[in-house]
Amino acid sequence: ILGCWLGLDAADYASVIMSTLSSSEQSTSRYTRICAARDEVIRLLHQEREPGGWWVGELSASALSTATAISALSFYLETDQPDAKLRDRISAQIESGIQWIGARQNEDGGWGDTDLSYSNISTTMLVIATLHAAGVEQEYEEQLAAAQKYVDSKGGIEGIRARYGEDKTFAVPILANCAMAGIVPWKEVSALPFEAACVPQRFYNLLQLPVVSYAIPALVAIGIVKFKNDPPWDPFRKTIRSLAAGRSLKVLERMQPASGGFLEAVPLTSFVSMGLIKAGRADNPVVREGVRFIVESFREDGSWPIDTNLATWVTTLSINALASGGDHIDADPEKWKPCLRWLLDCQNTEKHPFTGADPGGWGWTDLSGAVPDADDTPGALIALRHLHDRVDFDDQTKQEIRTAAAAGVNWLIKLQNRDRGWPTFCRGWGRLPFDRSGVDISAHVLRALNVWPEYLTSLKASQSFKHGWMYVVGSQRDDGTWLPLWFGNQDQPDDINPFYGTAKVFSWYRDQEAFHTPGTEIGLEWLLKNQNSDGGWGGTFRNAAKLMSPEAGNRRNTSEDTSNDLEMVSSVEETGLVVESLLDFLASGVSDADFEVVGLFERVRLSAERGLQWLVSSVEAGTIDRPSPIGFYFAKLWYYERMYPLVFAAPALIKAAELQPVQSID
Repeated sequence: ILGCWLGLDAADYASVIMSTLSSSEQSTSRYTRICAARDEVIRLLHQEREPGGWWVGELSASALSTATAISALSFYLETDQPDAKLRDRISAQIESGIQWIGARQNEDGGWGDTDLSYSNISTTMLVIATLHAAGVEQEYEEQLAAAQKYVDSKGGIEGIRARYGEDKTFAVPILANCAMAGIVPWKEVSALPFEAACVPQRFYNLLQLPVVSYAIPALVAIGIVKFKNDPPWDPFRKTIRSLAAGRSLKVLERMQPASGGFLEAVPLTSFVSMGLIKAGRADNPVVREGVRFIVESFREDGSWPIDTNLATWVTTLSINALASGGDHIDADPEKWKPCLRWLLDCQNTEKHPFTGADPGGWGWTDLSGAVPDADDTPGALIALRHLHDRVDFDDQTKQEIRTAAAAGVNWLIKLQNRDRGWPTFCRGWGRLPFDRSGVDISAHVLRALNVWPEYLTSLKASQSFKHGWMYVVGSQRDDGTWLPLWFGNQDQPDDINPFYGTAKVFSWYRDQEAFHTPGTEIGLEWLLKNQNSDGGWGGTFRNAAKLMSPEAGNRRNTSEDTSNDLEMVSSVEETGLVVESLLDFLASGVSDADFEVVGLFERVRLSAERGLQWLVSSVEAGTIDRPSPIGFYFAKLWYYERMYPLVFAAPALIKAAELQPVQSID
């Protein structure tokens, strides 16, 4: 802060602060620990880098993915399609997968999406269906009884419907999977209008479909299997659907990527495959390619992940983390050329067959099942700006970067919704969750547009930028927080993650030097109020599995019980994000005179100090790379990613070491 007053750059005012505040042995120890923690996280970040120069990471194993994969493969074995070699391979995977699932039942009788997740009715019902589909229900009789007790306590079939409301994207495939396994009557499975897939893609958003934009494959396959097993009594509808089935399948074939995996997602691909198999279409090429993808996605421990990988996403997160301060991006072009080339090659250059998206965007992975979206595209654009400005590339290479950036900026501007925010995939699909505009996505888009101002010269671009700002500011809740779309916290109301959402908006405020914006004060107040007793943020309750058992009831989000069981254990990801936001605020040049509340600046400083201490202690304890299930995949499926702790903690530690806005950590 002293440096801001003196007009010094980061390196200069770090030295000034060190000379004025670090005269004592305690301060020296503090600074040494911070720098050591920063260096260790950067080392771990580079250690995760692939030989080619980019990052791939690793997604958590998923009980839900494993269950759907086993069901699809079990149904496939009932047909005459697999040859002897494939049949043996599939049988071995099923056996291993069942053992993996059986060993991961929670104390309450249910299963969660990951091994760190609370039980939920969706995953538990899918596991029950899987054990029946695989024909091992007698071997797992006791576990099935406990699981059924859990499902009944959550409302059974009606509990599934209540979980997703009007969105049938996941509720209908779950119940269809159960019906295929013989444990739910087909009359409980809603019919899906698969014939709508025959309409040109540009009109999908006008049809008010009961599923989100990325679920058209499930709409087709599950709709057809429902039609096969429980056709409508109305002769007219029956005729229309009979005529539309073949054409709908052709649409499905066109949407299937070369990998065979729709969206690179095991659950979606499994639902599509099992639906067609049970509809008597096991010989369809979509099934053959889908089964190939499922088999190749198997992990040796017996599990399946929620998706193949998030390589593009974690690569841009890593680059942007390293670029958050100092000289951690090496200027040598030879060290970055392969990564840059890989990132440029990840840009979508043709009209996408899955969503009909125009060229210019990036998806979450370099694999064929990715779809361009408005969160990965901004991440790529910001990373390209860092590489363009910090690495000594030749003029031709820099021009390639600028050309890619121009296309990416144009793609984002065209995607903006009428409500002024940005959706994930498709413009105009604002009716259902995960299709509406998202504040975290919109703030990320604004940051990306902000770093490429040379492409915002048109009236349309400048208006898009202005309107996006209005959307973000107007999306703040009364308590001061912003809620994200694609990240969650199991111990917050509705499983949403206000730590992530608020931090992402504050990142935008930092870039725009807008911490004077109305709403900053109450956002900061919420973060300070919700700091855990251990000094961090987010995380989960201690002994969470016991607390979530049916006998204990749902004791989350209660304030009357202050026992150790209800003490929050912070997460690296959320703590890193919040600490970075607090440090950005302290370094922004604001003071108490800018706010109505007296002493806000000092309280933020002390809070940042405690959070930084938690991060440094985590590095020293060797737990800084321990992930938490904060990721939402499609339809609120929980996941964690091995890279997230590092990419979210690194910026906070880098800035703390170079800006030194706290006085003590010992």
